Order: sequence, then C-alpha cells, then structure tokens
Amino acid sequence: MAVSDWAILSALGDDEARGVLTSARRRTFKRGEVVFHRDDPADTLHLVSSGCLAVRVVTPLGSVATLQLVGPGECFGELALLGGAQVRSAKVEAISASETYALSRTDLDRLRAQHREIDVFLVELLGQRVAELTERLVEALYTPAPRRVRLMLDGLAERYREPSGRATIPLTQDDLAGLAGTSRLTVNRVLHELQRAGHVEIGRGRVTVLAAGAER
Repeated sequence: MAVSDWAILSALGDDEARGVLTSARRRTFKRGEVVFHRDDPADTLHLVSSGCLAVRVVTPLGSVATLQLVGPGECFGELALLGGAQVRSAKVEAISASETYALSRTDLDRLRAQHREIDVFLVELLGQRVAELTERLVEALYTPAPRRVRLMLDGLAERYREPSGRATIPLTQDDLAGLAGTSRLTVNRVLHELQRAGHVEIGRGRVTVLAAGAER
C-alpha cells in the first residue's frame, strides 16, 4: 500500500508519513489470531495494510456479536486511545491473513499535536462509527433476521467487489451470523435460498455473490 492510502496519514507529507510507518511496529496475523482481547491494555492504534479483521464483543447471553470489519486503508483501536481509557473495549480478531502497523499512544499524541487535521479525521471517524452502529441497532430492533442477512451481504459485496462484478466474501457462516445479529441456522437458510435462485455460491469459509444489483 502507498502511505496516501491511509486517510489518517493524508495530512502528512509523504516523507513524514513514511517515517510514521517506519517507526510503527509491523504486525502479521494468521486467520483466527487475536490482535487483542477486551480489557487488554490500550496502548496502540493499528493501521491495516492487508487482510480483514473483525471487532467483536461477547453478549450477556454468551453469543459473539461482530461490531465492525476493518480492511486495508482503515484503522482500529482509536477509541481507547482518545477516550482516556486504559483498556480495550472489544476483541479484534483476524478473519483472514492480515498485516497492520501498530502506532504507539506516544507517537499518535505527537502527531495530533503537530497536525490538528488528524484530530478532525478522528472526530469524523468516531462519528461514522456511531452512525454505523446506530443503523445496525435500528436494523436489529425492527428488521426481520432474513432481511438483515441480505442487507449485510449487500454491504459486504461492495467491500469485496471484483472488476467482473462478482464478490467473494471470505467469511464463515458463523462470521456472517455475528455480523447480522442472528443465528447460523438463519444465515444458512438464507444463503441456500439465494443459491437456489442463482445469486450466490456457497463455499468452505466463503460466499460468492455472483453479480452486483441482483434482486434478492
């Protein structure tokens, strides 16, 4: 990735942005590997250079809810650093082989002091996070589960869209259930309905959406 691909570094010149990445710690994660757990010390911001990672929490009933996916050009871990918290509020796990650059709290504070544009970006990012979670909360309360699964697939298809129009989503049905806030059984039923209609193909650990804008 080019340094300009990270929006948070766009306020910096290319040389300074490259210096930030040089000083950051390069981390690699295998599929299923945990970056950090809830209540772990909060001391780094991660810039994602490849792969896909899931932000997750365990509900009071013991099920796992996936709050967010982050991929190349995005970042995670900023909430604890900005809010003065000393521990993480959620677990982050790689759902495909991934690479990040871990920026320390000290380095982030220095950049914020030198470039006020970074604070503007972070405020906008937090606002976007709140808007996304609010939308998902409304869906969870008022949208039937099968419809939530279809909406979630549409959103993921945009993330993974290929030039051909197909989109291979590298997530298991458990992952999809966590994102849609429903059971694996419901996800399985909806996927097989879509497969019979010719809209998707189901593979091991992945779902391929065959075309953009398919009626579902």
